[in-house]
Amino acid sequence: MSKEKDDNYWRDKLSPEEFHVCREAGTERPFSGEYWDTFEDGVYRCRCCGEVLFESESKFDAGCGWPSFDSEVQKGKVEERVDNSLGMQRTEILCAKCNSHLGHVFPDGPTETGLRYCVNSLSVKLDPDREEK
Repeated sequence: MSKEKDDNYWRDKLSPEEFHVCREAGTERPFSGEYWDTFEDGVYRCRCCGEVLFESESKFDAGCGWPSFDSEVQKGKVEERVDNSLGMQRTEILCAKCNSHLGHVFPDGPTETGLRYCVNSLSVKLDPDREEK
């Protein structure tokens, strides 16, 4: 799947809320998303293209109200870019396959990676099956 899909393509595939988060770099309210307090076994796929991005084993409760992971499933599945919006400097994370906005990564994770991938529930989909699709 190309990163070059246009807005009309994504508007047809996503709900208005999903489009705002995934394609316009929006953020869902804390403690409101489907997965912020879910700890079921499985993999988390990009809501737009279906790429596996995170595993349930790397998920932890960060107390921030968004799903948090200490690592991506495989190096290179998640891209990073500088985000200077809202008067602060952060590191935005995106799906490397389709360029969907996922959230941000912070260097304050509690595990040996020291990372906290703070992800919008609207940008991922839990797949308990784990099978490649």
